[in-house]
Amino acid sequence: MLSCMEYRLPVRDGYIRLSDALKLGGLAATGGLAKILIQEGEVRVDGVVVTERGRKLRPGMCVECRGHRLLILPQGDGQ
Repeated sequence: MLSCMEYRLPVRDGYIRLSDALKLGGLAATGGLAKILIQEGEVRVDGVVVTERGRKLRPGMCVECRGHRLLILPQGDGQ
């Protein structure tokens, strides 16, 4: 279990791409940094290392990166 803040990211279209989630959730300052984090195996989705930045995330999924957790929620449930 992570001992850090949890971020909640609402999704409008039923999914969000992993690289976009990292940027919008504040875990990567730029798309380039998100790409590097993903390619270097620094990102887990539901506990599994993911190396494809276009991976679609749907509500209920959890992203972990460098001690931070990002929960993917349906639009209207977050913040």
